[in-house]
Amino acid sequence: MDLAENQTHGMVCAHHHLYSSLARGMPGPQSSPRSFINILQSIWWKLDQALDLETIYWSAKLGALEALESGTTCIIDHHESPNAIEGSLDMISTACNEVGIRVNTCYGVTDRHPSANFPPKSMTEGARRGLDENRRYLNEGGTGMVGLHAAFTCSNETLDHAAALAKEFNVGVHTHIAEGQIDSDAADRLQDTTQDNWILAHGVHLQNEHGLKGAIIHNPRSNMNNSVGYAAPKRFDNPVGLGTDGIGADMIEEFRLGYARLREDDITAPPTDIWKMLETNIALFPECQEDIVTWSYPKMDSWHLAFSTGVKPTDIVIAGKVIMKEGVLMTVDAEEIRSKASEASTRLFKRIDDQS
Repeated sequence: MDLAENQTHGMVCAHHHLYSSLARGMPGPQSSPRSFINILQSIWWKLDQALDLETIYWSAKLGALEALESGTTCIIDHHESPNAIEGSLDMISTACNEVGIRVNTCYGVTDRHPSANFPPKSMTEGARRGLDENRRYLNEGGTGMVGLHAAFTCSNETLDHAAALAKEFNVGVHTHIAEGQIDSDAADRLQDTTQDNWILAHGVHLQNEHGLKGAIIHNPRSNMNNSVGYAAPKRFDNPVGLGTDGIGADMIEEFRLGYARLREDDITAPPTDIWKMLETNIALFPECQEDIVTWSYPKMDSWHLAFSTGVKPTDIVIAGKVIMKEGVLMTVDAEEIRSKASEASTRLFKRIDDQS
C-alpha cells in the first residue's frame, strides 16, 4: 500500500517483556546490585516470581496500551512467571487482543527455579511446566514461539527439549543470548541447535563469528541500563532487529537512542544503519504491513527522526480498523486501564515486599 511521507506501517517491537510494565515504582533491592547477575536476582527475578495471572493480564494490557500510544502495533513478547505458568500466555494474548494490538508471545523456559547453580545440570519441574505452557498455547492456535530464558539458566536437556518443541510446531525459539558475561558460552552450547527462525536477544558478548542462526535483536537502552556493554550490532552477519527488553515499546525513541549509541562508537555511522533494524522487525512480524500509522512529524525519514524528539502517532489503522483518531484511542478507555493497572501494581509490590 502507498504511504504518505508522514506515515509508516505499524511499528514492531522485536523483543519485549510485557510482564515488566508494572515494574515502575516497585520496591528497590536492599543494596545496589554490582553485576548483571545481581540485577537479575535482586530485581527482575523477584518481579517475575511475584506475578499471578491477574497482574500478568494488567501488565500486558498496560504495555499494549503504551505500545499503541507509541505507534507500535505488533509485539514479540518473551514472558516469565515461575509461580503462575499455566494459562499465563492466554492472559497476555487476551489483554493485547482487547486493546487491539498484535502479539507473538512465548514462555521463557528455565531451570533456575529452584537451582542456584549455572548452568543447571538437569531439567527441573519448572522447566517442564514452561515447556507444557508453550505446547498448550501453540496447540490451541496461539501466535507464538517457544521461549527460553537464557542458556546459562537452562540444562542441556532443557535446551534440547525446547528446540525439539519449536521444530514440532514449525516456529522459532525466542531466547536471550550472551547478554552478560555469565552467558558468554551460549554460542558453544547452542552451536548445532539454532535455526533461521530463532530470535536471539542482545548478543552483547557473542564473538563476531559465533556461528549461530537466527535474528539478533539489539536492545540499546536495556544494555546501557544493565551496564552489560555495547553489542556493536553492525558486526553481525545475521539479520539484526530492534527491541526494548521490556522498557516500553516506543520504537522511534529506541531508534533514536540506538543511533546515539552507535555514533558514540562510530562517528561515521549514518542513522540508516539503525533504521534498517526496524525493517528487519517488519520481516519478523509481516502482519504489521497491514497497519498504517500517521505521525505528528511531516517526514518519517531516518535522518529527520534521528534528531527530532516528541514524534507521536495521530492516527492508527490496524487491519482496516481505526484504532486511533486525532491522537485518541477509539477501542479502549486508556484511563481505566491505567487505573486498574495501578491497583494491580500495588498488589504486586506487596508480594515483592513479602519476599524480602
